[in-house]
Amino acid sequence: MDLRIYDRVFLITGGTKGLGLAAARTLVAEGARVVVSSRSQDAVDEAVAMLGGPEHALGIAADNADVQAADQLVAAALDRFGRLDGVLISVGGPPTGPITTITDDQWRDSFESVFLGALRFARTAAPVLPPDGAIGFVLSLSVKSPWPNMSVSNGLRPGLAMAAKTLADELGPRGIRVNGFVVGSIATDRLKSLEQANDDPQRARAERTAEIPLRRYGTPEEFGRMAAVILSPTASYITGTMIHIDGGALRTL
Repeated sequence: MDLRIYDRVFLITGGTKGLGLAAARTLVAEGARVVVSSRSQDAVDEAVAMLGGPEHALGIAADNADVQAADQLVAAALDRFGRLDGVLISVGGPPTGPITTITDDQWRDSFESVFLGALRFARTAAPVLPPDGAIGFVLSLSVKSPWPNMSVSNGLRPGLAMAAKTLADELGPRGIRVNGFVVGSIATDRLKSLEQANDDPQRARAERTAEIPLRRYGTPEEFGRMAAVILSPTASYITGTMIHIDGGALRTL
């Protein structure tokens, strides 16, 4: 299927590894160009090389929590490629632990990156997106149901999901679509680190996969393909939706 994104430009925060990089790879393979960000300059340089070099990708070191990051990246996309057609907003997972142990500073830092930083990118990109532009928020199953030991994610991501739906209402009359990706157990470094935090990582994986109808973790590539489709004009009538990519793990409607 032709996603109709040849020469279109997409900004992907957290685009140097895991889910973000997988989405960037799919978009580039379909003929799009991407701007990817990460807090590490080495990481963005490596990602640009993997994505085919400067003709296909621009990498910028930036922190989603930085109040200037959104302006910097949107301006860079317009300066290098002359347009911006979509944004995929992804950020590293917040600290783990129960609510009783998470400090005020950890909550504030997480709010700045996970919640406010994400909305800042959407707000900054919206005025320059074309009528068929798209914004995607990478979320998690904590939008629908709390995950054990993930109190910060459980607290922030449901609010971000509702903000995304509200933004879909606001931008819909301009033809701009806004969706969220409710991601389950995908085999990324983040998930590996969560497993390693257990006394028995292998048992933790076995217990987690036993609760997934497909009985396995998803791959970043499976996420990347779906993200590319939803960001493309192929999904032109899909907005305000939380799209589950979880192998059937979520039992609610």
